[in-house]
Amino acid sequence: MMSKQDCVYLRIQYKMRLIFIFVEKILRVAPNVKKLYLLLRASTDKSATQRFKDEILGKDLYRVLKEKYGPNLNQLKSEKVTVVNGDVSLEDLGLQDTDLEHEMIHQVDAIVNLAATTKFDERYDIALGINTLGVLNVLNFAKRCAKINIFVQVSTAYVCGEKSGLIMETPYRMGETLNGTTGLDINHEKKLVEEKLDQLRVTEASPETITQTMKDMGLTRARTYGWPNTYVFTKAMGEMIVGAKRGNLPLVLIRPTIITSTIKEPFPGWTEGIRTIDSLGVGYGKGRLTCFLGDLNAVSDVMPADMVVNSMLVSMAVQAGKQKETIYHVGSSLRNPLKNKKLPEIAYHCFTTRPWTNKEGKLVRVRNIEILSSMASFHRYMAIHYLIPLKGLALLNIVLCKLLDKSLKDFHRKINFAFRLVELYQPYLFFNGVFDDTNTEKLQGIVLKTEAETEMFYFDPTVINWDDYFVDIHVPGLVKYVF
Repeated sequence: MMSKQDCVYLRIQYKMRLIFIFVEKILRVAPNVKKLYLLLRASTDKSATQRFKDEILGKDLYRVLKEKYGPNLNQLKSEKVTVVNGDVSLEDLGLQDTDLEHEMIHQVDAIVNLAATTKFDERYDIALGINTLGVLNVLNFAKRCAKINIFVQVSTAYVCGEKSGLIMETPYRMGETLNGTTGLDINHEKKLVEEKLDQLRVTEASPETITQTMKDMGLTRARTYGWPNTYVFTKAMGEMIVGAKRGNLPLVLIRPTIITSTIKEPFPGWTEGIRTIDSLGVGYGKGRLTCFLGDLNAVSDVMPADMVVNSMLVSMAVQAGKQKETIYHVGSSLRNPLKNKKLPEIAYHCFTTRPWTNKEGKLVRVRNIEILSSMASFHRYMAIHYLIPLKGLALLNIVLCKLLDKSLKDFHRKINFAFRLVELYQPYLFFNGVFDDTNTEKLQGIVLKTEAETEMFYFDPTVINWDDYFVDIHVPGLVKYVF
């Protein structure tokens, strides 16, 4: 398959696990790729290079590549990878080396933009700068590239907000909103952010106040137009802007669902960081999570990271040179649904048969988790287990002349944090949408003609046995790389 992609890639990224798997896959199986330009944000060219060495090549993920090439890996890296110091939130991408910029403009023929800040309640100025305006900046650079024949924008399936039923692989057009509210204008959003920041600076607001104000602003603006949080709102606007401004540039929009650990390559179980479903596993395995909030009959749409990367590579091969926009949902809810009720069962099995050993060397014993199937049951649970004890602690603090002030404030802060997390995650704990993946399914038949290609670029979710995957691959990987 990759023989038709004898091309140069520009790879643009902030911090996301897909970059590591994407780069590893290219270096390991795609010898026809001449060069990978990796745009990494750093203060100097040297620090960008060091970041690539430490944050990418230094990972355990690359051990298969190191075993394959041995001492020749450094030569491969020198020949295939050029690290570029830059920043997608800047209009010129922050490129300072004019010779390198000139080289890229004349050599790059494919751009993959994975740049993202994925916090649900990220500061609005940061999320807008990276997830929305950053997309425009990368697109404008792509239009300057003489040989460009494909632009890949990695978004998220959850730009759909809280829709239910079958969610189609259709685009969002400029100004479109989820609740029908009119007036969404990206330039206006940018102006609102700039005005608010100016106001905060004039009043000499503290860094903490600025951060919290920007976070609150993002959530408010998102909910004004029907999106549940800042992340999916700014990613949706990123889709709008690239769709409206691409001209005749071939565009692939990849919308992955919840990305989990690798199922096969370069080896099973590699993961990094904590994402949604993983936070539940970590909290439960460490003995800190005693209840599960969610609709047990709903579906958790998860997809192993290596399958997501494979779908990206295949879509690039198929759509290169075609002057159209194509959207791919990369998920499992339609063809191999994983019911939420499976998750507590799997977690209990994993951590009772192989309990986690904490830093004191003691085994953490878990028990069957209490299921809370509605927000009302969650509020009752919190009242009984935390709010009533909080009131008791407050009374005791008065009796003891505020001797427990620090403990009281800490307890109160943790409870507020829990409520805020639930507020942010609630739309996904009770999500009842199913993602149509007709376009993605077609990819498997278009290019993957031989058994070898199917084996190398696998992304069919129907082959996954969820019990085997979580018990034998994902949870052990979570314990090894996250715990």
